[in-house]
Amino acid sequence: MAEYEVPDELRYSNEDEWTRVEGERAVVGVTDYAQQQLGDIVYVELPEVGATVEQGAPFGVIESVKAVSELYSPVSGKVLEINAELEEHPEWVNDDCYGDGWMIAVRVEEADEVASLLDAKAYRKHVQDRTE
Repeated sequence: MAEYEVPDELRYSNEDEWTRVEGERAVVGVTDYAQQQLGDIVYVELPEVGATVEQGAPFGVIESVKAVSELYSPVSGKVLEINAELEEHPEWVNDDCYGDGWMIAVRVEEADEVASLLDAKAYRKHVQDRTE
């Protein structure tokens, strides 16, 4: 099995997005597993600041040399910030998916949604179940 970085302090969706909660704010991106499966990222389309996102619903698009995939929001809320740098540097998702490759920051509306996300151990198992 390939090795995937899964930081313990983050929460994860079944659709391979991660969430880092900072008070009422949640920073969102795609996981190491997702970026490795996609291959070289060439384009990322993100929502406008002020847009509302819904847990489990698409909020953007990520395109690689292999595929075009929708991005799914792990939490509901209002978009506070987007990583506009990804327009010029989509490869940051491959290079540093948990750092410079972050995508959006959302004001969390429902704390219960964060609690419903997978912890690192459960996400590792979720990935392992799909790769075996």
